[in-house]
Amino acid sequence: MIAVQGGCAPIMRIAFLSDIHGNREALDACLAHTQRRKADRLVFLGDLVGYGADPIYVVERVREAMEKGAVAILGNHDEAAARGVTTGMNDYARIALDWTYNTLDPESRRFLTSLPMQIEEDGRLYVHAEASAPHSWSYVTDVASAERSLRSTVHRITFCGHVHKPQLYHMQPQRPPILFVPQGSTPIPLIGNRKWLAVQGAVGQPRDQNPLAAYTIYDTDTNEISFHRVAYDIDAAAQKIHAANLPQILAARLFIGR
Repeated sequence: MIAVQGGCAPIMRIAFLSDIHGNREALDACLAHTQRRKADRLVFLGDLVGYGADPIYVVERVREAMEKGAVAILGNHDEAAARGVTTGMNDYARIALDWTYNTLDPESRRFLTSLPMQIEEDGRLYVHAEASAPHSWSYVTDVASAERSLRSTVHRITFCGHVHKPQLYHMQPQRPPILFVPQGSTPIPLIGNRKWLAVQGAVGQPRDQNPLAAYTIYDTDTNEISFHRVAYDIDAAAQKIHAANLPQILAARLFIGR
């Protein structure tokens, strides 16, 4: 785990992007949107690659962002693609990861394997899957899994991805979490006497029956989070998947968001 420390915490708008999955078009659209929304910082919550046909481009864009102050963590597809180990993956993921491993250059693989599992920063925890056992790659899909994650950390806010469905949980002391499914981009105040778990959704492969790319912005000044959806050129991303001879379902599901 990496702890990012400093003096007084700066006031900023932090954009959280997860599960890009080699989707260049979705990433570029979201990055442009973060600029229009005046985000000060980028945090990439894992699974930069896998499924999509532009893994090298995505890795390069993330590395460029990190040179300007962004941070990134490791996802399960990043680890599998970098090491060429796809044990436990379904057939579609395995085929895509084998292709990704052979497409990535050695430097890109080294970069992916260098990413940390978690980052702590100013009372926030960044993790790809969930906080109780990050390397087990468990999913936050309900109140029980959210509670396991929330109770395993002292941090007030946890930001994660992995599930490809935007969710927000809050939990008061001695009570179970409550699920909130975000609708629209209206900022949501993260009330201070509760712990929060924000599941970002996916930039590159949404699975909540909404094909628009998903990411969030957290404002450290107002203590509010906003969930954003961004249109991108799905046709172009799908055509590249077909051209790479990757499983057709990986292109088809982009149009329906599932």
